[in-house]
Amino acid sequence: MARWGGFVEKAKPYIAMISLQFGYAGMNVLTKVSLNQGMSHYVLVVYRHAFATLSIAPFALVLERKVRPKMTWSIFWQIFVLAMLGPVIDQNFYYAGLKFTGPTFACAMSNILPAMTFVMAVIFRMEKLDIKKVRCQAKVAGTLVTVAGAMLMTLYKGPLMELAWTRHASHAHAGGAEAPAAAAISGRDWFLGSVFVIIATLAWAALFILQTHTIRQYPAHLSLTTLVCFIGTLQATVVTFVMERRISVWTIGFDMNLLAAAYAGIVTSSIAYYVQGLVIQKTGPVFASAFSPLMMIIVAVMGSFILSEKIYLGGVLGAVLIVAGLYSVLWGKHKETQEKEADAKMALPMASSRRAGGGISGVGDDTEGNTGSGVRSSSGVPGAAANAV
Repeated sequence: MARWGGFVEKAKPYIAMISLQFGYAGMNVLTKVSLNQGMSHYVLVVYRHAFATLSIAPFALVLERKVRPKMTWSIFWQIFVLAMLGPVIDQNFYYAGLKFTGPTFACAMSNILPAMTFVMAVIFRMEKLDIKKVRCQAKVAGTLVTVAGAMLMTLYKGPLMELAWTRHASHAHAGGAEAPAAAAISGRDWFLGSVFVIIATLAWAALFILQTHTIRQYPAHLSLTTLVCFIGTLQATVVTFVMERRISVWTIGFDMNLLAAAYAGIVTSSIAYYVQGLVIQKTGPVFASAFSPLMMIIVAVMGSFILSEKIYLGGVLGAVLIVAGLYSVLWGKHKETQEKEADAKMALPMASSRRAGGGISGVGDDTEGNTGSGVRSSSGVPGAAANAV
C-alpha cells in the first residue's frame, strides 16, 4: 500500500502536465477559429485574463487568507514582470504567430521552450553544467538540435504534405472560398509568424525562470496566480488601447469569440498557472516545460480534422528535430535526477554515523552540506533551484 502511495505521489507532476497539454491543445484550436473570424488578438488577451482573474480570485481570497505572505516592493515588481512576460508579451506574440501560420506549426515551434529554459537556467546558475559528464553532453546536444529544428521550420517551408483526411477536405473545398484561405500563407507570413512564436517562447521561458524565484518568496500559489492575471489584464488593456484604435474591436457576443476567451482564461491561464506553479516548485522549470511535444501531437490531430489544417514538409522535419533534441535534454535530466537520488541515499547513512560519533567535525560537515545543497546565496539567486531543476 505504501509503495502504491509513493507511486501516485511521483506520478502527480506527470499527470498534471499531461492534463495541461490537452487543455492547451483545445485553446490553440479554439483560438485559431476565433482569430480566423476576425477577433483582435490584443482584445482576446484582455478578455482571457479577465476571465482568469474572476475564476481564481475567490479561491485565493478564501483559501489563502491566513497564509498569504506580506507583499513587498520586490515581490510586486517580480509579479509585474511575470504579468508582462506571460499575459502581454508571450500571448500577444504567440497569437500573432498563430494567425500567420497555424496551430500545429505554432505548437511545434514552441517546443524549443525546454531548450530555452535550460539555457536560461544555466545562465542564472539554476542548472549545473559539467560538460565532462554524458548527461550534460546530452542536454547541450539536445539544445543545439532543438534550435536547429526551429531554424529549419523558420527558414524552410517546403511542399504541402497531403494527408488522407486533409486531401478529402481540399477536394471538397476546391472551388469554394476556403481553399485559397487555407493555402494563402506566403513565405513572408510564414517567416514573420515563426519569429513571433520564437519571441513568445523566449518570454515564456523567462517566465518559468522568474516564477521559480518568485514562488520561493511568495508561496501562496492561488494569490500569485490571481495577481499575475489581474496585473496582466491591466497591462494588456493598455497595450490594446495603443494598438487598436477602433472601439468596435471590444464587441463580443455569445459566440466562438466568447468561448475562446472564457476557455483560455479559465483553463489555460488560471488553472494552468496554478498547476504549473505547483509543478515548478516540486520539480523545477525544465521538467515543467518538457511536455509540449504532446500538445503538438494533439493539436496536429485536432487541427487536421476540425480545421483541415495544411501541414508542410519543413514543419514536419523541424518538428522531428525539435522532439529529438527535446528528449535528449530530458534523458540527460532523468540521469541527473537518478544521480541526485543515489547521492541522497548514500548521504543519509553517512550523516547518521557522523551524528552518532559526535564531535565538531559532524557539525561542520552538516553545515557544508547545507551550503552546497542550495541555501539561497547572497546574490539572491535561489541556489536550491539548481537541485530542483
